[in-house]
Amino acid sequence: MIEEGKALFLQIAERIEDQILDGSLDEESQAPSTNELAAFYRINPATAAKGVAMLTEKGVLYKRRGIGMFVATGARDVLLTERRSAFADRYIDPLLTEARTLGLGTEDLAALLRERAAAAASTRSEGNPE
Repeated sequence: MIEEGKALFLQIAERIEDQILDGSLDEESQAPSTNELAAFYRINPATAAKGVAMLTEKGVLYKRRGIGMFVATGARDVLLTERRSAFADRYIDPLLTEARTLGLGTEDLAALLRERAAAAASTRSEGNPE
């Protein structure tokens, strides 16, 4: 789970985000405590707390005094919006820049995307890993 070169608290926050996005942590369900996270990942509780605090600041988690941390209503939508924006910044914008360089228009890009998606779906249906 631990990735070299990436801050541990960021990794903790991303793992919790992933669980919210994949549905293993539902909105209004209790999130793991900092002590549980620290024990599971064998890290300092302060590091786990920093990742949880980051999600609290984003409005993804909130604290119920004396009970623990919970996933906020609307957290999944917040995360989806954030990740879609990051996806566009990281992949779509450079793709559009390169497409312009190659003289490809939006219809050309759409056709390439459909072609590659069909090929990938065909490969998966044949039982081959991507």
